[in-house]
Order: sequence, then C-alpha cells, then structure tokens
Amino acid sequence: MKLLRITTVPVSLKTLLKGQHRFMSANGFEVVGVSSPGVELENVSADEGVRTVAVEMTRTISPLRDLKSLWQLYKLFRKEGPLIVHSHTPKAGTIGMAAAWLARVPHRLHTVAGLPLLEITGKKRKLLDAVEKITYACATRIYPNSMGLRDIILDQGYASAEKLQVIGQGSSNGIDTRHFDPALFLDRERGDLRTSLDILPDDFVFIFVGRMVRDKGINELIKAFGLLEQSTNQSMRKKQDNLKLLLVGPFERELDPLSPETETMIEQNPHIIHVGYQPDVRPYFAIADCLTFPSYREGFPNVVMQAGAMELPVIVTDINGCNEIVQEGVNGTIISPKNVETLQQAMERMMDDREYYERLKENARPMITSRYEQHVVWGALLEEYRRLLKEEGVEI
Repeated sequence: MKLLRITTVPVSLKTLLKGQHRFMSANGFEVVGVSSPGVELENVSADEGVRTVAVEMTRTISPLRDLKSLWQLYKLFRKEGPLIVHSHTPKAGTIGMAAAWLARVPHRLHTVAGLPLLEITGKKRKLLDAVEKITYACATRIYPNSMGLRDIILDQGYASAEKLQVIGQGSSNGIDTRHFDPALFLDRERGDLRTSLDILPDDFVFIFVGRMVRDKGINELIKAFGLLEQSTNQSMRKKQDNLKLLLVGPFERELDPLSPETETMIEQNPHIIHVGYQPDVRPYFAIADCLTFPSYREGFPNVVMQAGAMELPVIVTDINGCNEIVQEGVNGTIISPKNVETLQQAMERMMDDREYYERLKENARPMITSRYEQHVVWGALLEEYRRLLKEEGVEI
C-alpha cells in the first residue's frame, strides 16, 4: 500500500520522522518521502531505504510559488495513486492536504506539532487562521501531537472533535531511548568535554537545547540566569563561580531575533557557554544537570523527552506538550511562561534542594521510557493506518 509522507523542508523529513519511514516499510507500506530538494532528502532515501521525490516548497507566504507547489503535488498524487497522504509542518500541510483533496486521495492525514500563529496578531493572524481552517477542511483526519494542542484547535474552531485524534499519549515520533541513554557516555568522555568548555567538576550546569529565538524564552532565561548569579553572589556560599548555562542551538536572527541586551549578555558573561548547532546533542545533555526550557509555545517538544531520557530533571513552562511530558514534582517542575522571577526561583531550587533534585533525577528516565518509547508511538500510528485501510477493505 502506497503511503506518501510530506514535510516542507527535507531536514524535517529526516529528523522529525527518523526511523519511522523504515518501520512503515517493514510493515507492508511502500513509503515515498516528499519534501523540498536538498541533501537531507537524499539522506532520507539512503538512511531509510525509501524512495523520495523533491517538490519545491517555501516556509514563507508566497502565493505564486505556493500555487506552483500545489500543482506539482497534485500531479504527483495523481501519478502515484496513494491511499494515504500524511503531511507534517504547516506549509506542507496546507499545500499537501489541498492537493490530496483535489487528487481525491482517500485518506488525507495531517499531524499538527505546533501552532506558530498563536503568537501573531492583526491581519496576518486572520490570514493564518483562514489558512489553518483550509488545511483542516481538506484533511480527513487531524492528529495533534498533544492533548493540549487538541484543546487549542477546538477552542480556535479550526476543526470538529470528530476529525481530531491524539496518537498514543502524544509525540510525532517518540524517542529512541536506546540512543538517548546516559550509560553510553563514560566519565572520562564527560570530563574531557567539560574541560574543553571550561566547566569545572563541581559546576552546576543548566542547559538549553533548541533554536536561539525569542519564542523559546531565551530572553527570559538569560535574565533569570543573571539574577540567579546575583543572588548566589550575595549569599554566604559564594557559589556563583560554580554555576554555568550551556546553550546548544543556532541563532535565527532573520526569523525571530533575540533582544540586543540578551545577545550582549550571551557574548560577555563568562558563565554562559554557547556552542551553536550540534548534530549530536547527547554529549551536552550528559555533562549537564538540568534542562531549562521556558518556551512560549510547543507541539510536543522532543528536547524535553530527550533530556528526560538522559536522566535530567527539567524546568518547563505551562504550555501544551511540556505540561504533559512533565509532572510537577515528579520528573520536573512547571512554571508560568514569560516569567523571569518564577524561572529564577525554579533554577535556584534545583541547585539548593538536593533531596528534591535527586528525586526528580531518579524519575526522569522511567517517565519517558514508559510513555514515549519510539516503537510504542510508531506502533500506535501503524494501527491507525491499518484501521483506515480496513475501511477500504484492505488488510495489511
């Protein structure tokens, strides 16, 4: 049975759905990956053993280019004749679902992993609301990757409850806990990396992994860290020299820039270490003590699951996805978004309350392995595909 999976850019097809293409192929599907051209699309074909097709798509609002993409996808669907087209990422969802509707694909599925438009206002927000409704109207099923996201979609009136379903307990791809395992890293390897970054053996290391943008709460994180340094400096313990903030991820100044003050603090504070984009984030989790993730909005964040699998307690904001992965006082703590004071307080408690910290650390990995192991998520999606095909009289 032919299954087409679509993302706007190939890096999403490669990383967000890693391993899933091969799994579905091994369970009776002819999987075809569709995305914009790029070396990552070639990687998907080589790594996953599936055929890929390049269709140029943009992440920005580009009416003429979008119409061209729509026409190319329509022709592709008519040629391939799939029973299922499953899209991920916003632009691929809109164009892919519209093209699949025009081509009369029986099962048009779209996974929602976040709603960037929630932070937008004015005329642009109205336009994006309309586009979102078009996407959902063209789809036969919508899969929010968290319960919180499902509630937001209902509240915004984008789709009816009958069309919505969360697969398993959430997440688009789960997490490979055999890959994200702290036992894979020797003490010597950890020590070498800490030394190379000027992190002392007794430093308490907070870590952030992700894009260095405003929506991820980086402005608040840098302010909270500065306040934390001041508070420890004033205490009798004088422990500010044993405090580090490790930032792993690229700046995206053209899309969602940080404030100039934040960038200056990152550059000038010797206790803030920015290592940029890293293809493998596990070594950095392995030398850290706590993940700080004060994002404004998420779908179902992989970073929080990865940190938990690496035995890190986490500080997250009370937003959908984050507040489903984290249970307050069990494997982490949940704070208000955009609140510097509560973030500072949460970071301070992680450092000061050793019993509290050790309890969260002990629970971190089991909370992930029991709910979000990758094959559990893949299996739940496979069962959904099988259920849909059974409606067509097809057993697989």
